[in-house]
Amino acid sequence: MNEFNEKTHAYIAAKFYHYLKEQFGERGVAAFIHATQLYAQQRGSRMAQRAIRDGKPLNFATYQEYGEWKPTQYAIDHDCTNLSVVEEWSPDLKTRILRCPWHDEFQQLGMQEAGDVYCQYLDRSICRGFNPDITYEVTQNLNSADSCIHVVHEAGFQDGENHRRHEQYVKDFEYHCAHSFWTYAKVTSAIFLSDGGSVIQNVIDDFSNDYSRGMLGRLMKYQNTDFNFCNCSEAIR
Repeated sequence: MNEFNEKTHAYIAAKFYHYLKEQFGERGVAAFIHATQLYAQQRGSRMAQRAIRDGKPLNFATYQEYGEWKPTQYAIDHDCTNLSVVEEWSPDLKTRILRCPWHDEFQQLGMQEAGDVYCQYLDRSICRGFNPDITYEVTQNLNSADSCIHVVHEAGFQDGENHRRHEQYVKDFEYHCAHSFWTYAKVTSAIFLSDGGSVIQNVIDDFSNDYSRGMLGRLMKYQNTDFNFCNCSEAIR
């Protein structure tokens, strides 16, 4: 596999969870949760920055329009894209997710525990970074149940309402994987100082072995990227 995709993204999170918990126990799990929340809130903040620039309200309709990812060709070709159904539209938007490539990867790695923790925090933290006044809950996920359930309170949607994503703001999965890797790596270093170095090196070694040194090099080039901010040269078209 020579291209980054949803499963690569899940792999990075799973590996950091494994080695953080293995070396630091519950402190490692707490560090993983903190890093996941930080990563997600940075994503949400970039979305909000673009929306504010374009004069859009920070409601859930705009949240859907300014999302930064879409299914990769890999997920489409392997029939593992997200599959979901809206069960309630109003007053709360309730969505049940029946299939997810992140879950597939956590399961394949035998790391459903990592996936369960990751998915408890990811989406609601993205939404918090976008607008903390929106209440987004994940009441269960595929790693420990038969489906994911996401609830957005008072979303203000009508039956069948759909908001298409702005394609020019979608980031490729090289970017998303690099953002994930460097957030986990830098939080690990910040909390555990030199003791965290072996966690990061273990993830690097596993990634190089399971993917390639070339793909690892592509992650490394983002080391000094500031993921807090969107690209100010972007403009809506």
